[in-house]
Amino acid sequence: MTTPGPLVVAAAQVESVAGDVAANARTSAACVRAAADRGARLLVLPELFLPGYDMRTVAERPDDCDLRDDAIADVRLEPLRDAAAETGVLTLVGASVRRGPGRTISLLAVDDDVRVVYDKQHVCGDEAEHFVEGDSRSLLTVDGWPIGLAVCYDGCFPEHARSYSDDGALAYVASVAYAKGGEHRRDLYYRARALDNGIFSVVSGLTGHCGEGEFGGGTAIIDPEGRSLDRVPDGVAGLAVSSLDAGAVARTRAEHTMHADHRESLGPLVQH
Repeated sequence: MTTPGPLVVAAAQVESVAGDVAANARTSAACVRAAADRGARLLVLPELFLPGYDMRTVAERPDDCDLRDDAIADVRLEPLRDAAAETGVLTLVGASVRRGPGRTISLLAVDDDVRVVYDKQHVCGDEAEHFVEGDSRSLLTVDGWPIGLAVCYDGCFPEHARSYSDDGALAYVASVAYAKGGEHRRDLYYRARALDNGIFSVVSGLTGHCGEGEFGGGTAIIDPEGRSLDRVPDGVAGLAVSSLDAGAVARTRAEHTMHADHRESLGPLVQH
């Protein structure tokens, strides 16, 4: 694979309004323009940002919260679609997507188009009452950068990021919504996913109040050794922005060889 050039990424830490896709699309558009002003090519927004992460609202107001597979035709998304198209910032944003009788917690990719690019594979807690799990991973290529996509709980499973790194991913991008109180685990998961695989992690976290919940943020861009390149402090809105260097992946993997030394099997269990 040809080594791609630097990729400037931005991760947003913002507050979402439960059940108001139009308002959240306008907020997303403002984030797109702020990311463009800082030179970003890729922007990531939090989990379920468009409908708001609130299971009660999702249950009681599905018509307000859900998008269809043909989301490009949804007029509520026009400000976001226009901003992404005008600036050239490819934007990943969390959505509730209706497919027949089922719904998925999904990531939309928005530029001059709107398309579903990933469905969360590990739903957790009361999410399972309203959403079904996705059945496939998704590798998104941006300017030559293969990027593995994740939503929140996916990142708790080391094999999820590992599977992407085995398929050539140079970065693991996660859209998350961690309730306050989970800060230690939240930060550790994505640092570990970067260090485990010698790749970048990019995390966009929901902040503030949304419906009945309060969220702690956690937005950060993490290098292949698990160190923060940029992060947004908990409890405030803002952008983390950094230029990713593919050479850092090669250098880290040459020094810390866990990725290459991974064994397909540890053999049978011997009990003594």
